[in-house]
Amino acid sequence: MKGNNLWILLLVAGIIIMLVLNLLIGSVNIPLRDVLDIISGRGDVKSSWRFIVLGARLPQALTAILCGAALSLSGLLLQTVFRNPLADPSVFGISSGAGLGVAVVMLFFGGSIVTSTFSISGVVAIFSASFIGAMIMTLLILFVSTRVKSNIMLIIIGIMIGYIASSAITILNFFATEEGVKSYVVWGMGNFGSVSAVYLPLFISIVLLAVVAAVLLVKPLNIFLLGDAYAENLGVNTIGLRNAVLFITGILVAVATAFCGPIAFIGLSVPHISRMLVHTDDYRKILPSTVLTGSIVALVCNLICNLPGNKGVIPLNAVTPLIGAPVIIYVITRKIKFNIHQNIY
Repeated sequence: MKGNNLWILLLVAGIIIMLVLNLLIGSVNIPLRDVLDIISGRGDVKSSWRFIVLGARLPQALTAILCGAALSLSGLLLQTVFRNPLADPSVFGISSGAGLGVAVVMLFFGGSIVTSTFSISGVVAIFSASFIGAMIMTLLILFVSTRVKSNIMLIIIGIMIGYIASSAITILNFFATEEGVKSYVVWGMGNFGSVSAVYLPLFISIVLLAVVAAVLLVKPLNIFLLGDAYAENLGVNTIGLRNAVLFITGILVAVATAFCGPIAFIGLSVPHISRMLVHTDDYRKILPSTVLTGSIVALVCNLICNLPGNKGVIPLNAVTPLIGAPVIIYVITRKIKFNIHQNIY
């Protein structure tokens, strides 16, 4: 127990360290003392530096923390409920649904939706389309889950729905303008810097509500780990639990994708990193560990993206596989070795 608490404290310390580094490093080098003065509101600091830290780097770092936590938690929930170590939001087509929503706005409507009663454009249109697309896909999967009891079949159906959404996106890209295609490709690269301070309170509120909802499921999830039959004998509604997890995951992925674009590997790999740290599947320990680890991984990725400085910013989805892919390869090879060992003995 003390060891697990120590890991939690170390992870919190890691978030603080990475947050400070994200505020320090960028195209403009700002001394640590000046960064601390800006955050505390003390001292006479250049107005340009104040804008860079408070208007750009701090919202970007906070967005990374929230997005990393949201995607990691969604991956953990899906891997537990579907008993599949490779389950993540993209498997169920939720990310594809968000991408399809954005594609419709960017490629079909040209970036804005105008009707006789209202009109939306720019960031608001993209956010709305992404969120609505992801939630429609989530509701569709929830509807299918009421008819399909097998977890494996539900995963397969989710993958097929994702392929259908991807096909629709390809068709929209084919008939779109060159500018529209370029805008969509840039959005698809992922970016923690697209969320301004104005939208942060909304982002924080949605993610916190979803995390609280997941915390309320800790006890039934721990019982669920013992097996479906055992869980049902103890009064856990396994189908209801699966649907609740799908809904919470849909909310987390919808808001993360809407604000930051589709981000690969964080939801898939971070739960495994967390298990390696705490050496348990007890949700009282693995849930906070996964949320904190996801925030650290997202901050590390954001820091790497900004390392080139004045030479530009590396696309986020070019960095996340560098961290996530080795973890998944290790998990797969370890599982293969374990199965071989079992077959021999």
